[in-house]
Amino acid sequence: MSTKLSQLAKRRHKLIVQAAAQREALQQCLDPWRAPLTLADRGLSAIRYVKSSPMLMMGTMAFLGILRPTRVGKWLHRSWMLLQVARGWLSKP
Repeated sequence: MSTKLSQLAKRRHKLIVQAAAQREALQQCLDPWRAPLTLADRGLSAIRYVKSSPMLMMGTMAFLGILRPTRVGKWLHRSWMLLQVARGWLSKP
């Protein structure tokens, strides 16, 4: 019985060391992706915020349109299309 327990303890130790090595290798592979994924996460957070308050985006675009009154319709159309695209991206699973 003790030899079986000894073998199990050795195997457990070997598996723990192997898992630690695999975690370290995975971390090294993912390190170059950390900054781009952080940026993408921030972008998605911004899109979610705009989606939760579309009047903010519409107001901003309208303000930009006030700077050039001839382009108000164009800016409002762009902001509406951007809102629809953002909603489409976030609604996909």
